[in-house]
Amino acid sequence: MSETSIKYTDMSVPQFELKAGTFTLPLLRLLGTDMAAMAQQLADKVEQAGHFFYHAPVVIDLKEIANAELDFPLLLNLMRGHSMIPVGVRGGTASQHDAAEAGGLAVLADSRPSRLENKPTITPLSPTPLPNKNSSTITTFTTLVTKPIRSGQRVYAQDGDLIVLGQVSSGAEIMADGNIHVYSVLRGRALAGLKGNSDARIFCLDLRAELISVAGHYRISENIDTQLGGRPVQIYLEERILRIDPL
Repeated sequence: MSETSIKYTDMSVPQFELKAGTFTLPLLRLLGTDMAAMAQQLADKVEQAGHFFYHAPVVIDLKEIANAELDFPLLLNLMRGHSMIPVGVRGGTASQHDAAEAGGLAVLADSRPSRLENKPTITPLSPTPLPNKNSSTITTFTTLVTKPIRSGQRVYAQDGDLIVLGQVSSGAEIMADGNIHVYSVLRGRALAGLKGNSDARIFCLDLRAELISVAGHYRISENIDTQLGGRPVQIYLEERILRIDPL
């Protein structure tokens, strides 16, 4: 008589855990609903970005087209055709949210960029008045981060400059409406002039970034000269071209 081996499973051993988390996701901000123009412009942008959007989860921002009709199935097909992974929407109307959910997307809270748990120390400095062309003054604010910014963390300096005294790790993202100063290694993403300030600049002591951007003009790591690493540089716009110069 043969013996049968019976394997017992201990159902009390945890196999997973659910935790809250925050991730930096690319944002596709829609400004119109012309799908023909959208297809061409999206193809051009993805070609410029190389592999940056390959299998990248993307959130669709609907705030600018909240009162317009949008062909969600076609938009999602366009994005997936370029190897993007649309995961959710923010902003928009209830009917747009219904269409997004029908397409398998999440409806995300409409909020400005947040800071994660275990956030770095952020110190707002005194406002600095700057003269404008009409001899009046514009007040800007400087945000100071005294500790390194780790992977997965995001810091946004609204209406002013950002100063980071430590390194910015890969997978981290720093953003400012004004200039960005990193007094260490910049490995993550840095986006200056977030609201369109083309005079904004990025300064760092060692450029090894995944992405750099000034007023929406960007380069990814594959398009950054590796010989610029290990030395102080400044990044700025000149005639709508993003330039990187040693300091």
